[in-house]
Amino acid sequence: MEEREMALTPTEGKPSPKGRLPKEMAVYELLEKLEIPYLRLDHGVTASVEDCHNVDRLLGIHICKNLFLCNAQKTDFYMLMMPGTKKFKTKELSAQIHSARLSFADAEHMEAFLDITPGSVSVMGLMNDRDNRVRLLIDRDILADEYVGCHPCVNTSSLKIRTRDILDRFLPCVGHDYTAVELRGEP
Repeated sequence: MEEREMALTPTEGKPSPKGRLPKEMAVYELLEKLEIPYLRLDHGVTASVEDCHNVDRLLGIHICKNLFLCNAQKTDFYMLMMPGTKKFKTKELSAQIHSARLSFADAEHMEAFLDITPGSVSVMGLMNDRDNRVRLLIDRDILADEYVGCHPCVNTSSLKIRTRDILDRFLPCVGHDYTAVELRGEP
């Protein structure tokens, strides 16, 4: 796929499929089917939270960190949505979900379960988790925001979507629920 330039203003609706991966277009198709409005911003590769600062400013949202985690046995997998400004503390999350020794899951499981690659972790990937292998965890601060920002399964575009639309329409459609967690991000 060709490198995208940063657009100066977000756009409503899906783009032309030219130069887009099918998994990205599938996100837009599902959002349209569910009648979930969104703003889209095309940009260069954003592989980290730091890369997203300008994207978030242009979309008018807060940075959301999305982490793909697993237990030591690699039998339980989690997607954690948390504010980008918080530090991730494994011990703090492990105690809340009763799962010892959490770590970052590998790229192979990420692709197998979510059809996404590192740097593109997004709640939208749950549409590809038909066997419900990934448990969604959302920090309460994300739940309190009116909008959430996420990638459409690729890290060259970002979406601004109402948090309620994700919780009330998208997640039920893709057969996932979520667990609210409260992370302080302190030592």
